[in-house]
Amino acid sequence: MRYQFDAVLYRWTARRELWTFVDLPAEAGREIREVVGSLTGGFGSVRVDARIGASRFRTSIFPGADGTYVLPVKRAVRDAEGLTLDALVRGVVVELVDH
Repeated sequence: MRYQFDAVLYRWTARRELWTFVDLPAEAGREIREVVGSLTGGFGSVRVDARIGASRFRTSIFPGADGTYVLPVKRAVRDAEGLTLDALVRGVVVELVDH
């Protein structure tokens, strides 16, 4: 399963360190939950290959509080792609690895 979307980059405020995320669309979250069922990793994680601009990376998405999934965006990707907090990130691509 592959998803492409635009989303706002935001800071996770539950930790002191700077952790940033984008939310997957609600429909994608519903489809992913149906496909993976109970076959998730720790904290409900799902392994994905992701792309933002020219940056490609393997990571995990996690269930968010609103029922969809969140994609962590590490500093190296933010720096390489010139991403800033609270800005729209265009053309995010997420593909499930094991499903």
